[in-house]
Amino acid sequence: NKELGLHAIRGGTIVGDHTVMLAGPEETLQIAHSAQSRAVFARGALAAARFLADKPAGRYSMDDILKIKLET
Repeated sequence: NKELGLHAIRGGTIVGDHTVMLAGPEETLQIAHSAQSRAVFARGALAAARFLADKPAGRYSMDDILKIKLET
C-alpha cells in the first residue's frame, strides 16, 4: 500500500503538539514537538518578517529564512 495518511487534531487549550509518524507493518518511528507557549511561534513569525522586510517580492523557503542549505 502506497497510501500516505494525514491526520490533524485540534482541541482545548493545547498550544502546539506536533508528531510525525512513519508507520510500517511491524513498527513505528515518531518525532514529536510540544510548545508550552505561543511565544515561540510569535518569535518565529517576527524573525521571518525581519528577514523579508528588505527582500524583493518573490518566493522564499524556510531554508532561506533559517539560512540552512541542505545538501542533496
